[in-house]
Amino acid sequence: MTRTIGLICGSLRENSYNRIIAQSLTDIVDSYQFRWIEINELPLFNEDLEISDAPEAVISFKSAIQDVDGIIIVSPEYNSGIPGVLKNALDWASRPRESSVLTKKPVGLIGATPGGLGTAFAQMQIRQVLEAMEVHVLPFQKMLISQVHKKIDSDRKVLTDDKTKRYLERYLQQFIHWIDHTPVLD
Repeated sequence: MTRTIGLICGSLRENSYNRIIAQSLTDIVDSYQFRWIEINELPLFNEDLEISDAPEAVISFKSAIQDVDGIIIVSPEYNSGIPGVLKNALDWASRPRESSVLTKKPVGLIGATPGGLGTAFAQMQIRQVLEAMEVHVLPFQKMLISQVHKKIDSDRKVLTDDKTKRYLERYLQQFIHWIDHTPVLD
């Protein structure tokens, strides 16, 4: 059975650094499939929309999460924190609480930024949000890519830095091993 990893990019920009990093993950392993889980069409979270018929974008988003074995979120850091669009998506995925599609789902976090600290602050905030949602976040592993603008080709379409590629490969292998060998705790 081939497993599937969902990729969520926390940036809406078409050629964002983080989308390029996420795309590079798809070239690393053959034993897993990757599926993009887009967040760009989600409306702002509103309980009134949740109580009535949920918008189609929300239904599709939740279904995509449900259909994958694990998720890797690749996100920038905006103003030392989580991008609003990603927080909005996580809020939609968390509802209703008793049947959230993310509960107990394995999730990995990667982030890239032109700055010097990687996305450390955003990843701390994302972990805090995911913990509140009872999501299983890959423990003891951080993938913080700083100075990303120097690691992407001049057309900004592919990752060219070999050291970063090796780190991504190691991170992805650890995530896959974790999914394959860690029992889900209830």
